Amino acid sequence: MAEPTPRRNEPRLRPAPLLFEPAQVADDPEHFFDLESIDDPRALLTRSTELAQAFRAAADRAVEFQAMAAAQLADPRRFDRLTTADIAERAEWTEDYAKKMVEFGRDLLRGVEGGAGHADPV
Repeated sequence: MAEPTPRRNEPRLRPAPLLFEPAQVADDPEHFFDLESIDDPRALLTRSTELAQAFRAAADRAVEFQAMAAAQLADPRRFDRLTTADIAERAEWTEDYAKKMVEFGRDLLRGVEGGAGHADPV
C-alpha cells in the first residue's frame, strides 16, 4: 500500500465524499464522478486528488475488514473454521498471503495497532 493505514490512536482523515452516480450516467464509460465536466485544471486536480485519497482510504479499510474476517474464519475455536488454504481460495489470495492476513486480522482484533513487530500484510 502506498500509505500506511491510520491506526486507532490516530484520527482517520475524512476523504471527500464519493457522490452517488445515477445508473444512466454510470453506464457511460467516459463519466467518472463528474470529473469530465470540470474545466478548471485547478479544480480538476483538487477533486481528482480527493477522490484518489478517498479510494485509497476505502481500499485500506476494506483490507482491514478482510484481515479481521480471515482471522475469524481461521479461529481454532470455531467448529466451522477454515484452513488458510480455504481462505486463500475464497479470497483469491496465495496461501502465504492468507497466513499474513490472518495474523494481521488477529492483531487488529486484539487491538494491537502499530505495536512493535506489527506490520501490514503487504
